[in-house]
Amino acid sequence: MYGNMKPVVAGTLSKNSSLAVLANVIKGTGSSNAWWRSIAEQNPPDHVSCQILQRLLGDRPLGNVAFRLWNGQSWPQEAGERAATVVLTRPSSLREMLLPGSETGIGEAYLDSAFEVEGDFEAAFELADRIMEISNGWTRKLDVGRLLNQLPPPPAPPAKIDNRARLDGNHHSLERDRKAVNFHYDVSNDFYALWLGRQMAYSCAYFQNPEDDLETAQENKFEHICRKLSLRPGDRFLDIGCGWGGLIIHAARNYGIQAEGITLSPEQLRYARERIEEAGLSGRVSVRLQDYRELPEEPAFDAVASVGMVEHVGRKNLPVYFRKILSLLKPGGLFLNHGIGSGPVGLPGKSGSFIQDYVFPDSELIPIGEMNRFAEEQSWEVRDVENLRLHYAQTLRHWIGRLEMRRQEALRFVNDRTYRIWRLYMAGCAHNFQTGRLAIYQTLLAKFDAKGLSRAPVVRDNWYWGRIGPANLRGIEARE
Repeated sequence: MYGNMKPVVAGTLSKNSSLAVLANVIKGTGSSNAWWRSIAEQNPPDHVSCQILQRLLGDRPLGNVAFRLWNGQSWPQEAGERAATVVLTRPSSLREMLLPGSETGIGEAYLDSAFEVEGDFEAAFELADRIMEISNGWTRKLDVGRLLNQLPPPPAPPAKIDNRARLDGNHHSLERDRKAVNFHYDVSNDFYALWLGRQMAYSCAYFQNPEDDLETAQENKFEHICRKLSLRPGDRFLDIGCGWGGLIIHAARNYGIQAEGITLSPEQLRYARERIEEAGLSGRVSVRLQDYRELPEEPAFDAVASVGMVEHVGRKNLPVYFRKILSLLKPGGLFLNHGIGSGPVGLPGKSGSFIQDYVFPDSELIPIGEMNRFAEEQSWEVRDVENLRLHYAQTLRHWIGRLEMRRQEALRFVNDRTYRIWRLYMAGCAHNFQTGRLAIYQTLLAKFDAKGLSRAPVVRDNWYWGRIGPANLRGIEARE
């Protein structure tokens, strides 16, 4: 699959947030080092930093987040035990975080170690939420701007490793989409393996029980998809954006089908082929390097899945996407479209550029209503829509915990800035799924046959109960 976590931190660190607006008001009024040194004698940076925090947050203390300054001083002083501690690592920290006036500026301050987060990184996003609630009154903004300019400028940075995506060509052209996918997925299979788990499944898991471990929940997800597609022995199944091959291996092993996968990542292709051979499925499962737009328009498949890929398609290409997949299915066939959209709360403001620059260049989130309208305009029938957002929040917590626990191993495969990008990104994802800013939708679409029918079931019972494999189609098993 191409990916399943898109521009989601942007909503929490929006360029339209009060914090960013505040910084835009005061940017351009910076001070020289000499001016600051004279001010610092009268207003030590630790005092100024505490004043800024008091002005921004003092009227309503945060419940989950405390601050610790570079000199060990805490704010608020009586903070007590909190889920997360934001550590300002140097006198210029708040200036680096707020003065750029953008989501990217805050993210880059973390990448540059201007602040650290100890404890629950997801809980620390309470701070960003509070900033967005703060009044936009001119008095407060100008007052905080004045204080920010009393902090010292940041230290001269060392030579930086440039982690930004720098793509050329037309948006969502074949060549540019390949570059975008390669930027994200060809980082290191070893890095992903540290935290994705045994199945190397980079999409929302499915927790049938709260105590399910990640491996169990990912197997549940594969099975959930196979049941929705009503797979049967002898079917021909296509996975568009197949990632490291987990879904097609599960489907072939448990449903007796012929499975094909396509990806744009050479690293994923190599890994998936190795797994298929190790599983003894080379005769029934194949993967190739191919864009969905390059597939021949022949009704060759009984079922198609696209898991975490549609976010890379782009709004302008959605008609092509749905039309192409319709042409690949036999009459009566089913298509499961699994992708992120905005949740009931929605993302405030416009998406910023941190995710575009550092994580998923050119990705787009399309609301579910608009997504399904595009599908219906290409003659698809929408049979079912399921929102798995709380499953994704839990998946992300597993990923974050594994990444943090294996940080030293991760640094063997990626640099520290890449590690920080992923820790920040996934914590923001978990927060936005948990709070309803984002949702993850599985939409089951059907292609009519000549009688207006499809293989989609009339009831959903067999999707949720029963054994793995096609046996579950024969009846519902008792469940405590």
